[in-house]
Amino acid sequence: MSESTLKRPELLIPASSLEVLKTAVIFGADAVYIGGEAFGLRAKAKNFSHDDMKEGIEFAHKAGKKVHVTANILAHNADLEGAKEYFKELNELKPDALIIADPGMFTLAREYCPETDIHVSTQANNTNYLTYNFWYKQGAKRVVAARELSLKEIKEIREHIPKDMEIECFIHGAMCISYSGRCLLSSYFTGRDANKGECTHPCRWKYAVVEEKRPGEYLPVYENDRGTYIFNSKDLCMIEHIPDMLRAGIDSFKIEGRMKTALYVAAVTRTYRRAIDDCLESLEKYEANRASYMEEIAKCTYRQFTTGFYYGKPSEESQIYDNNTYVREYVYLGMVYEKKGDRVVIEQRNKFCTGDSIELMKADGSDIFVKVVSIQNEEGEEMESAPHSKQKLFVKLEPPVCEIYDILRVKEDIK
Repeated sequence: MSESTLKRPELLIPASSLEVLKTAVIFGADAVYIGGEAFGLRAKAKNFSHDDMKEGIEFAHKAGKKVHVTANILAHNADLEGAKEYFKELNELKPDALIIADPGMFTLAREYCPETDIHVSTQANNTNYLTYNFWYKQGAKRVVAARELSLKEIKEIREHIPKDMEIECFIHGAMCISYSGRCLLSSYFTGRDANKGECTHPCRWKYAVVEEKRPGEYLPVYENDRGTYIFNSKDLCMIEHIPDMLRAGIDSFKIEGRMKTALYVAAVTRTYRRAIDDCLESLEKYEANRASYMEEIAKCTYRQFTTGFYYGKPSEESQIYDNNTYVREYVYLGMVYEKKGDRVVIEQRNKFCTGDSIELMKADGSDIFVKVVSIQNEEGEEMESAPHSKQKLFVKLEPPVCEIYDILRVKEDIK
């Protein structure tokens, strides 16, 4: 099959805040998924207030993009009355889809948001075509594949479900060690339920063994002198395998990371946008640029990469045994949200100084180095450095090539 005959998939990007949603839209997302202040599986993310959600949906729709809202907790009885009110509110805001895992929540969403598409979350353990067909008969528009599926299995699902039913698959981001993310570790260790959005990520903690008759005596399972992280998966990255993802019949390529910064979202969005578009234009163009995609992706925070289950059961090589930290090459300084004369206005996120050489990330894929000529606070006072996070700053840059929504970043090793 020619690559030119393949369907163009949706590129679906996570957003933790209004700033990140706008970044995703500007940098190439087809759709953005967000959470409200309740009933989603990222309770520790900033999430969206009613007003921010309204503004975000309007911003995306004006750009011809879509917004999907998560309501994918596994609900208890006490959650149901609140969920009814939440769905009534969402019905007024008109998102393009709701992401649901629980059949009870699905029932409420159908009743109170009758015109909104429902996408069945990966949390529902969607591992076979009969499950897809079950949800289709309930009225679901799309099902998010379990992370445990191979590309071969996804192709088989595509062949056994209606043509107008959509398949969404993760293409990049953190991997959960529990089956489709339905983990109990956080509840047992901390009382915070991962299936209600409160995961404390115990899979990233450092573990040792305790022998039954020697309480308090911790025996490390050595991989090296720092111990072992026995549940700590590498991050999924399929940017070098876009053709295989396209041939599998996937309708939406989903990036994980609803707690990530605007810098991360800008970098992964524009890189996957370019890779997908190049591949659909010609396989030769994609292959010629493949090394540059990986180079750009490596500028994001990550934990080393794996292809997950897509090519079969992962081996021990898919785990990281010696640490639980991210690789981070670049630091996010802020996003330009206004221009005032010869200055740009940003909300500062990390320290930088007058005289620094910093990099502008642009939505068209280009990166331009500029020099910080001067920094002023809101009172117009000159500052040698900007050490206070979230301070509103007026920055003069040379050359003056900065535009609204450009991302300011600096390489980690020069700070």
